Amino acid sequence: MSAATPEVPAALQVPTRRVGAAWITALVIVHIGINIGFFAPIQVLLGLHAQQLDASQKNAILSLVTGVGAAVSLVANPLFGALSDRSTSKFGRRIPWVFFGTICAALALLLMSTAQTVSMLVLGWALMQAAGNAALAAIFAAIPDKVPVDQRGMVGGLVALGQTMGALVGAVIGMVAAQNLVFGYAIVATAVALCSIPYVMMRQDVPLPKGALEPLTVLDFLKSFWINPLKHKDFGWAWLTRFMLYLGCQLCLVYLLYFLQDAVRYPDPAQGVLILTAVYAICVIFSSVISGKLSDKDGKRKKYVIISSLIVAAAALTMSVASTFPMAIAAAALLGIGFGSYLAVDLALLTQVLPFADSRGKDLGMINIANSLPQVVAPLIAWLSVTWFGGYPTLFITSAVISLIGAVLVRLIKNVP
Repeated sequence: MSAATPEVPAALQVPTRRVGAAWITALVIVHIGINIGFFAPIQVLLGLHAQQLDASQKNAILSLVTGVGAAVSLVANPLFGALSDRSTSKFGRRIPWVFFGTICAALALLLMSTAQTVSMLVLGWALMQAAGNAALAAIFAAIPDKVPVDQRGMVGGLVALGQTMGALVGAVIGMVAAQNLVFGYAIVATAVALCSIPYVMMRQDVPLPKGALEPLTVLDFLKSFWINPLKHKDFGWAWLTRFMLYLGCQLCLVYLLYFLQDAVRYPDPAQGVLILTAVYAICVIFSSVISGKLSDKDGKRKKYVIISSLIVAAAALTMSVASTFPMAIAAAALLGIGFGSYLAVDLALLTQVLPFADSRGKDLGMINIANSLPQVVAPLIAWLSVTWFGGYPTLFITSAVISLIGAVLVRLIKNVP
């Protein structure tokens, strides 16, 4: 008689029960808070802070701060995702990391508010990226933990809505706090901490029983971060296409404040960032929710990703010739339509190519490197483009080319329609 097959713990099973509106709402609120924490500094506060520290070196300082922060996130996201995979807290695998990650991120933002030197600003942003990515890795992993495949496009669309609302609120905070950075950082810190409360209080994570996973040595743990792209080809192509599109989008955003100030010559650049972010946000909300539902309905993912990549490229080309604020608004609308559709559908696609059920957090963390690595690469490309190779038109044309390459590569994913 053959031995009985061990029962798979509930925490590792593929979910089949649809999630309710309350849980989805709490999930979205967490994303709003975390993205306020990321985008208020990236869009406005860090740029103004760099300018305050040394106006003549503002581009270099901003590139240094954002580049170091992104490098930290490259390690933090998969590391904390892997740790959450193996957490056996009675509150579940993800809740403790969401809670402590957002609290520590808030404290890091308060530290940044006191920065009087470039090194202190770099340190504060690095700590913020580490803590914020701990929470982000856990909350992303909650989606394949809880959401059935045929609901993931819709949930992905609402998560994209949350990310966009976070960026929009971040831009509002940046504009309001343009003359008082300490106040701005304090408001952002408060939002990051408070937005995790509904998700934490619901306590709907499924705990992982102690001993359900084999113990790992430190060496085995480190080896687990390598996912062979030749063996798991769909995962590898999905990673690369995400990297290309995020890089294309990041190149459009990294110097947005300075683009409005130096190229478009908009009289109030912080206000201009808010207006463009609002246009972008409205278009993301519209396109992400619709695209997510459509992809759930017809079961297709790749065609929406390809179309959205083409629209992002069109947005970058529009920015390359934009000399007036109305043209910048048109580019923001295109970028919102394209990236909103992409965020919704690609998240659903990614959850369908994860190699292992017992390491969703770590595997999504590896995918999230494709989100973070562009933040390391983009500041360097942007600085070289603007300073040495033709200015802002070169920067945005490069963005368009990279986005087009991403559209081509997604066709190589075979096991997702």
